[in-house]
Amino acid sequence: MKRTSRRRLTAAVLTVVAVTTGATACSSGASGTSTKAADSKTYTIWDPYPQFSKGSEWTKLLDGCGTEAGVKIKRTAFDTSDLTNKALLAAQQGNSSDILIVDNPVVSTLAEAGVLTTTDDNKVDTSKVSPNLLAAGQSGGKTYGTPIGANTLALYYNKKVLKAAGVDISSVKDWTSLTAALAKVKAAGKKGITFSAIGTEEGSFQFLPWFWGSGAKLTALDSAQATSALSLWKGWLDKGYAPNSVINNTQTTSWQEFAGGDYAFAENGTWQLANADKAGFDYGVIPVPASTGGSAEAPTGGEFVTMPVQQDTARYATSQKLVSCLTNSQNLLQTDTTLSYVAPTAEVQDQQVTANAKLKPWVDAVKAAKGRTSDDLGTKYPKISEQLWKAVQSALSGSASPKDALGSAQSAVK
Repeated sequence: MKRTSRRRLTAAVLTVVAVTTGATACSSGASGTSTKAADSKTYTIWDPYPQFSKGSEWTKLLDGCGTEAGVKIKRTAFDTSDLTNKALLAAQQGNSSDILIVDNPVVSTLAEAGVLTTTDDNKVDTSKVSPNLLAAGQSGGKTYGTPIGANTLALYYNKKVLKAAGVDISSVKDWTSLTAALAKVKAAGKKGITFSAIGTEEGSFQFLPWFWGSGAKLTALDSAQATSALSLWKGWLDKGYAPNSVINNTQTTSWQEFAGGDYAFAENGTWQLANADKAGFDYGVIPVPASTGGSAEAPTGGEFVTMPVQQDTARYATSQKLVSCLTNSQNLLQTDTTLSYVAPTAEVQDQQVTANAKLKPWVDAVKAAKGRTSDDLGTKYPKISEQLWKAVQSALSGSASPKDALGSAQSAVK
């Protein structure tokens, strides 16, 4: 790498080391995390899926793609929070994995640090990927990988609770009608809506549909639109439509509240579909409504398959074959079913809905979604997000008005 890239990489490593807590890696192959084997026919893949052990459908897919490319796969899995740190350190040591699968907001951090090759360089085909999903892996006009799948947020609703309150779900089209529905639910003796407003990235993630749904932009946290979104949440707490527990709720604890059967709505993601089927009551899903109607843009979750810079550039050709195998239509359908993701291409999305009609609202939500680092925010996003969740916490706890909380957030970002 160029000397300037080395400097960027060192700075990025120091930043991530300072904020990342350690986690244990697990490997489906040999022990340890060394990325290069003596055998040049061994290619290394790092991923954030430690829940999938050797022999799982995921590792079978990796091995199958290796066989197709004529190489062996050495796969190591890390906790998501630890993977970025490991990837930066490995790049600094000239020891990067051949394939790196990372959470989409991390792509811009690694790209700016000079860790990743571009799709122009590595010849990975992204032509079928939905542009709004691909944008999360773009920075400075260049693309640094391809999404393996996406998830996002929507509103689950309890049909029994809404029926008892006399609420027709088709009437919920904007913030005014949603708030009116919550009022009816409370009057009927049930609970309104639960979500996660915890002081972490999860809190920002859950607030973004309302933030973007107001018309606000992350470059102006203190806009009138942004204030209206935070005032909406604060108003729900003040009126008892949402519980005070949202301030400490993770997405998991928020779901547990909804699964109790007393709440009308819960903001959550595709990853809860299996739990929803086990909840014991009829449920439905609608996109998060924008302030004046239509679907709000929600943030995309999910990972990108990337190719790190290698000292031996001859390895790129085989790595490209591996990426193409992992992200072809047949394997995307299998992988995204395993990961509870919506596929990144319209072709596979259609196949998913044909196989499971319950995915239709999620496909619609993903089509309206956007990456957290989109709008060319790149590495600016983490700082913006931190100030956003701090503002949400301040406003919901009552320590500052929504306007003042967001004003302080914007000043801190500047």
